[in-house]
Amino acid sequence: MAAPSLIPSGDFRTTYAADTTIFPTTTSRNAAIIGIVLICFAPQVLTAYWLSTLIQIGIFAIAALGLNILVGFTGQISIGHAAFFLFGAFTSAYISNNLPIPVFFAIPLAGVITALVGLIFGLPAARLKGLYLVIATLAAQYILLDFFSRADWFSGGSVPASANPFSIFGYTFRGDRQYFYVVLAYLLVSYLLVTNLMRTRDGRALVAIRDHYLSAEIMGINLTKYRTLSFGLAAFFAGIAGALYAHYQLVVSNEGFGIERSILFLAMIIIGGTGSIMGTLMGTAFVVLLPESMEWITASLKGSAIDKALSLNTNISFLREIAIGLIIIAFLMFEPDGLAHRWRQIKTYWKLYPFSH
Repeated sequence: MAAPSLIPSGDFRTTYAADTTIFPTTTSRNAAIIGIVLICFAPQVLTAYWLSTLIQIGIFAIAALGLNILVGFTGQISIGHAAFFLFGAFTSAYISNNLPIPVFFAIPLAGVITALVGLIFGLPAARLKGLYLVIATLAAQYILLDFFSRADWFSGGSVPASANPFSIFGYTFRGDRQYFYVVLAYLLVSYLLVTNLMRTRDGRALVAIRDHYLSAEIMGINLTKYRTLSFGLAAFFAGIAGALYAHYQLVVSNEGFGIERSILFLAMIIIGGTGSIMGTLMGTAFVVLLPESMEWITASLKGSAIDKALSLNTNISFLREIAIGLIIIAFLMFEPDGLAHRWRQIKTYWKLYPFSH
């Protein structure tokens, strides 16, 4: 009598390539492809308002991705990320306005220049940790903001700097419906680059430093080198995002990019999940859509006793800041791994249903 065949159970990965694959299953790969194809039709079906919201999510997600490399994958901290975002915006605007370089090439060039500035600030910061590192990145924020306010030749000083619309080979992208595809292309390329970076030797070195820097140093990993590299990578993606933002708004100003914007970038990766590439996008969408939720809530409570007691119509921004703070505290207490971890739990539940427990 033939022996019964055994059905393997569990998750078996017999090769390193299988362990580091981007898509663990064919279904996940096909779902990603279908999702990208569907989102390409967004300009044809969404209103201008929601299309603008998607563009903002895409731009800020690229910047948050850079911060997640620094915070989530390397274990460093930065509260000066907004300054590098703004530096990329001013740099791309300056290059396209004063040099015979089209915007298509000015954006990545602005990212490279911003990365070099990030390396400069990363050198001293790489030797610090804890509270001293926080103070160092805060100093970088104020140094760059002071530079922007004084360097009239670069940033316009108190006058907002103008930026040219995005163009490539003589064709200019005008309006949100066309610029949406520009942001989508940069978003996909950025996330693919970082996903593949984490599969390389350098990416594993960054994660090793985060998990236990002493063990990483014993294994021969140069802590200063990789910590500085993480600052440069974070600044690079912040510069790319800032350049995209500049050529979308067509004007660049210091307003709105102080310490509060850096805190928002931190909120994006905390809510989405530190050390999660997918969670970065989820957290960015959550934070960007939060003001819309606040406006919907205030509209729902209009005329009620709560509205009269709190004057909600005049304190939407105040409520937004309170909501973000409370949500960050809630995630740190009850879901420290962020939305990405919750999403993985939901997928695992339905994958094993009805035997999940």
